[in-house]
Amino acid sequence: MSTFNMATPLCRRIFPNSKVFGRFSQCQRGIRTNATFSRVQRNQKFCLYGTAAATSLYFGWKWLENNAVVEAARPSRRMMEDQSLRGLKLNHRERRFIKFASVEYQGQLYMTPQDFIESVTDSEPRPRLKRRTLWDKDLDRFHQETPSLSKGSPDMFRTIFDKGIISYTEYLFLLSILTKPQTGFRIAFNMFDTDGNQRVDKEEFLVLEKIFSTARRDRLNRALEGVVKVADAGLYPTGEEEPEPLEDELQKSHVVDTTLLVHFFGRKGKQDLKFEEFKMFMENLQTEVLEIEFNEFSKGLPAITELDFARILLRYTYLQSDQYEMYLERLLDRIPDGQGITFNEFKSFCQFLNTLDDFAIAMRMYTLADQPISQEEFHRAVKICTGAELSPHIVDTVFKIFDDDGDGQLSYKEFIAIMRDRLHRGFKTQLPREGWEGFKACIKDEMTRDDPSTPSL
Repeated sequence: MSTFNMATPLCRRIFPNSKVFGRFSQCQRGIRTNATFSRVQRNQKFCLYGTAAATSLYFGWKWLENNAVVEAARPSRRMMEDQSLRGLKLNHRERRFIKFASVEYQGQLYMTPQDFIESVTDSEPRPRLKRRTLWDKDLDRFHQETPSLSKGSPDMFRTIFDKGIISYTEYLFLLSILTKPQTGFRIAFNMFDTDGNQRVDKEEFLVLEKIFSTARRDRLNRALEGVVKVADAGLYPTGEEEPEPLEDELQKSHVVDTTLLVHFFGRKGKQDLKFEEFKMFMENLQTEVLEIEFNEFSKGLPAITELDFARILLRYTYLQSDQYEMYLERLLDRIPDGQGITFNEFKSFCQFLNTLDDFAIAMRMYTLADQPISQEEFHRAVKICTGAELSPHIVDTVFKIFDDDGDGQLSYKEFIAIMRDRLHRGFKTQLPREGWEGFKACIKDEMTRDDPSTPSL
């Protein structure tokens, strides 16, 4: 009976609800009620044999199940690459492009001209259910409706609206245009003009793809180093093909004539781009983005208030809410009844911001000598950097915003730091300010603050 009692828990564990355990229980009751030793012996042998058979069947079934799961779960090369790509840390521009891109063609994401405008003027994209999938017929229609270079205007992106596509590398190119000063237009053009004939053809312009994509592809390849090592070790399923060129949803190997390419080089791609045309395109794009920002606050009027001007300057900064309110309240106290700021004044000031690096060099002469910055000195530095003059009213408004104690002197370092945030439209990397990372950043900042080898703003 001791052997029978030892077998009972094992059989119950293996088949808790099966007929086998029911049969086993019947045997148990029969053994307890029958007094004949021979019958007890026969039933005991039967139960022991049954338990052994059931145990063999159970472990055999589990072995087959485990082998089947392992075989089905063995990852393919593409699965492992996709997992590595999902684990890749995207930079801020990549995340923003993916966030605002509303169309897809052959697995690659694209922005529409409307998406691009929203990405540099709004914090969030417009609500949508899903991305729109484009087909060849859609691209043909877009090409027909894309205006030629001679018909470019400061409202071209708003006119095309969602009937065009912009690739990720073109998105980076357009972002760089928004922060280029007038003096940088020629430099940008000469970078494309590889043969120096003062014209840029389509093939020369496509060098842009290589310039902007090299760093990203290097990052992707580093992320997949582990996958390559696994492949070299022969751990991929047999019969799988050699690795294909690395691609992801931002950069595919297929060639598509985007709206920008058709606008610059025509539908057949045979036209050349001259410097004056290139310069006009850059000026039109800068003007269009500024008009959209200005109109957001002007509500159809010819001018915005000084308070709205301050809001535009501070909208892309990383100020705390109490600091933000402090600047606005300071301006209200100092200019209770403003005269307003026109679009031309606003545009001139924003174009000045594109020369902020040169302006910082000019201002550093005063800061090294520990001298305050007056409005007259500010005007002179702007004239030197841009060749143009700002209106006295807009300079006075800037001083009212950034003058800490109201003595008519500019708080230079604070002004430069906040204007850099404005210039980069929130794309500048923000230092962590919370937790352990914030503590380390603060210590590093304090240790380098008084270091003469550390360049100032």
